[in-house]
Amino acid sequence: MAATLTISSKNYSSWSFRGWLLCKMAGLEIEEKAVGADDPAARAELLLLSPSFLTPKLDHDGISVWDTLSIAEYLAELKPHAGLLPTDPKVRAHCRSICGEMHSGFYNLRSALPMNLKARFTGFKVWAGAKADMERVFEIWRDCLARYGGPYLFGKQPSMADAMYAPVCTRFQTYDVKLDAVCAAYCETILAWAPVVLWTEGALAEPEEMEELEAEF
Repeated sequence: MAATLTISSKNYSSWSFRGWLLCKMAGLEIEEKAVGADDPAARAELLLLSPSFLTPKLDHDGISVWDTLSIAEYLAELKPHAGLLPTDPKVRAHCRSICGEMHSGFYNLRSALPMNLKARFTGFKVWAGAKADMERVFEIWRDCLARYGGPYLFGKQPSMADAMYAPVCTRFQTYDVKLDAVCAAYCETILAWAPVVLWTEGALAEPEEMEELEAEF
């Protein structure tokens, strides 16, 4: 029986994007249930005005799981052979740590570079508060790629870490962020990843726009 994944905007919601990617990685058959951008809770979440995230929400086999990191852990238990987490315990702990860091941090990056797959801002100037977050992301990527050999953060196959950092790759593309060769290659890998391409196609087809996230820079 197909599971149901409740999501908000494909163009703007990085958390819905992550949850959807995780389901695809796990091979879980899902039906998408979209919450419109006019929904007050969805708007509050997308505009970073909500203290909690109620989308995405996965309903499966009588169980409801919300919060992207909780969905990731649920799917890792449900589909242990899907590779969402590395098999080695030490590497798995590292993967969980950088996923948790993305889940709980990088507020300045989210605020300065809101996800917007339709937009392109050439020569965008990133304010100083977000630069520390960006440098930390670069540090994580370089470390993982050097340790595990790439092209994904934990080796040759994508893990839940790549799902957690995929929206960051789209942000860097949207806002014309200059990357070193290692980070640029990683972003290219993620942006060419089949489920990311599929999600992006859906985002580009969305008719809805949120004026608050369509500021002219």
